[in-house]
Amino acid sequence: MEGIPDDIPAKPNGDKDLHVLADISRFHAKHRPQHTAMVFGQRRTSYAQLDAHANQTANGLIGNHSHAQQRVAWLGLNSDHFFEVLLGCAKANMVMCPISWRLAAPEIENILADAEAEILFVDAPFFEIVKAVKNSIPTLIKIVALGEEHPGWESYEKWRNRQSCVDPNCSISEQDTAVQLYTSGTTGLPKGVLISNAALMASSVDDRDDVDWNVWSADEISLQVMPCFHIGGLRWGLMGLIPGCTTVILADFEPSAVLNCLEGSRITKVFLVPAAMRMILSRPESQNTDYSSIRHMLYGASPIPVDLLKQALAVFKCGLVQLYGLTEAGGQATYLPPKDHHDVHHQRLQSAGKPLPYIEIRIEDEEGHVLPAGQIGEICIKTPSRMTGYWKLTEETDKVIRQGWIHSGDAGYMDEDGYVYVHDRIKDMIVSGGENIYPAEVENAVFGHPAIADVAVIGVPDEQWGEAVKAVVVLRDGASATAHDVIAHARQRIAAYKAPKSVDFVEQLPRNAAGKFLKREIRKPYWKGHDRMVN
Repeated sequence: MEGIPDDIPAKPNGDKDLHVLADISRFHAKHRPQHTAMVFGQRRTSYAQLDAHANQTANGLIGNHSHAQQRVAWLGLNSDHFFEVLLGCAKANMVMCPISWRLAAPEIENILADAEAEILFVDAPFFEIVKAVKNSIPTLIKIVALGEEHPGWESYEKWRNRQSCVDPNCSISEQDTAVQLYTSGTTGLPKGVLISNAALMASSVDDRDDVDWNVWSADEISLQVMPCFHIGGLRWGLMGLIPGCTTVILADFEPSAVLNCLEGSRITKVFLVPAAMRMILSRPESQNTDYSSIRHMLYGASPIPVDLLKQALAVFKCGLVQLYGLTEAGGQATYLPPKDHHDVHHQRLQSAGKPLPYIEIRIEDEEGHVLPAGQIGEICIKTPSRMTGYWKLTEETDKVIRQGWIHSGDAGYMDEDGYVYVHDRIKDMIVSGGENIYPAEVENAVFGHPAIADVAVIGVPDEQWGEAVKAVVVLRDGASATAHDVIAHARQRIAAYKAPKSVDFVEQLPRNAAGKFLKREIRKPYWKGHDRMVN
């Protein structure tokens, strides 16, 4: 599972000297050592410093007696230190496992145990969670505190600074796993997505006119504000570092801070989810912010209402690019270029765009037959950024990757011009504010309430988040419960963002002959009359 199968298509990288993640800081430290790589608060890090810090981190990891391909966990907000640790893991040929800090303690505990992490880097806001779960992780032998020291845990900078700055020059293969990202599953248990060096280094640089947004010039200044525990945020950071640009990093998303940064730091490229775009545009100061430096604003990870897209075009006045993808496909598979945003009434604005260079997409029916243009089926992707597989889940891997094609679980069709339209989600996944939420996981959390006899969880339209989680509940005979009771019960078991935002009580839920919920019928009254969304 750890190697890259032969059926992944070859893809040239933008620079022949960059083969693995470890090469990024190594190359730019040699060719542009004083150029600013990252800005985080008052810290400015040059490429020479980034390379030295990555070497120190790598040597610290190696000195912990961890072996190649050992998992190293990160539980923290965005920072320049995230990329130092990422590249340090790369130089030590270890695997970084970023964990969503939005998860509840039991979920974080499950991921640490599943990954068999030996080392954990943890941010101050999450010290208490780690204190509560660390003794349940038998493999965990070292904890490094980010930002500030904790009794018994050495601070990251103190730990890093006592290590050697000499590059360890470990033997690393392009096929070695570089990152293990956890994504929720229909069973309710998160799955570790294995992403190789080659998959992360694969870029989509192309000389076609409509892909100029993905050609990074040396003077680009990128804004990193989406969370690095997501493939979208992690890949976005690498997209700025691979060509040697400057990346300005914000710890977390806050609309006013983003607006100040867009103008004050003269940002040229930024990636946002639609919910973040909406929150920015809802601030009065967004109308007076200077966006003239922005060349391209990329968006994706969840559906976007057409009205929001029109507002973004009118206010930001830059090249907008939509991306569609999934973690298993490296985060991006299709793109809708700026030129397709010019006509806000064109049907193409409701598409997810066309395949990126070196990526193939086809639509299959349930038997695996390729469907012609216009017919709805499952969206299948072949890409050099494809995951190697799921960590320790061979059967799950084989279900998703068949004959080299990723089966996305999304239903859609392709038009005669090769544009992909996402019609529905086969697996009923809910996308709220860019977060993937699987109903089965939420249903499991809700169903444990003693008053509940049956529950179906669906996504419903939400002005701010695109979709919101709703639980449709059947109570046991003679039992009673309020919506507040149900939501509070769920929040004790899963992350707050996954818990239902609303609860409806019904007499019964529709099921088919096999006993499965008819989710389409359950959703229908909530989506009736709602404007169609892009994606």
